[in-house]
Amino acid sequence: MFQTKVEIPRPLFNISYENRIMTLGSCFAENIGKKMQDVYFDMDINPFGVLYNPVSILNSLDILINNKQFTKNDLFENRGLWQSFSHSSLFSDTDVDACLAKINNRLINASDFLRQADFLLITFGTAWVYEEQKSGRVVSNCHKLPASDFNRRRLTIDEIVADYSILINRLSELIPDLKVIFSVSPIRHWKDGAHENNVSKGTLLLAIDELQKRFSHISYFPAYEIQVDELRDYRFYASDMLHPSEVAIDYIWKRFSETYFNEKTSGMKRQFEQLAADLSHRPLHPDSEEFKQFLENTKNRKAKLISDFPFLLNRIKF
Repeated sequence: MFQTKVEIPRPLFNISYENRIMTLGSCFAENIGKKMQDVYFDMDINPFGVLYNPVSILNSLDILINNKQFTKNDLFENRGLWQSFSHSSLFSDTDVDACLAKINNRLINASDFLRQADFLLITFGTAWVYEEQKSGRVVSNCHKLPASDFNRRRLTIDEIVADYSILINRLSELIPDLKVIFSVSPIRHWKDGAHENNVSKGTLLLAIDELQKRFSHISYFPAYEIQVDELRDYRFYASDMLHPSEVAIDYIWKRFSETYFNEKTSGMKRQFEQLAADLSHRPLHPDSEEFKQFLENTKNRKAKLISDFPFLLNRIKF
């Protein structure tokens, strides 16, 4: 093989279908979370939308821990849209009440989910942050406001480690059995420049390494290393040459599965993958006898799997 394979140390814990898993962070957190959701793991994926930097992820967890509900004072209006500096544009709306409803309904569900979660998957994307000039707070999304409204700076390793040490201790008190899996997004932030992108990623990697030394219930999954070493060829990137391609995402998902799923969970996943593929199948001739028989077989297999694994009843989208 013309590649250098990244060796992943065996973690001290496995993920099973009995677990509840929340993901927070960059697009990669969305990708892995969606892969898990597609095979019926119990997931809550990015309740604030995509988050890129460690401070925004930390602030989001703080909001969930405190059961914060947003009011109109937490929003701002720009170009006819009500928006939140804590959320992606998915939550924005022309109507302030509709915006608040989207935010607060999601927060209620996510706060409850976090308190019952077994795993928290955090993906850092960049060490660069944008601080609002007026308040000095780090924003999760600038929402295309003028650059002059923000101060841009790079976090230090010590800042990240100090803040996350406090957060992790707090989470341990609130949810004693919670395990945390960190990763660094393989997506390159090229607007920072090649050197600054690498310095940023290095800052994140060193911070996570220090946190691993401090806490025994933290694991690190090397998504970044797999992308840049095992999949270093540009054919493993999307057309923008910055994001991983679907082939790369599938491969990293395979490595993640091999790392955190035991034989039983992997066997269940294979069955659920086939069911999910059959349920999403769109035929060329939907009125054919062959497809009618396929539907009947799929219906029977689904019923059998639900009988064997009752939790699927609430996770399969009918």
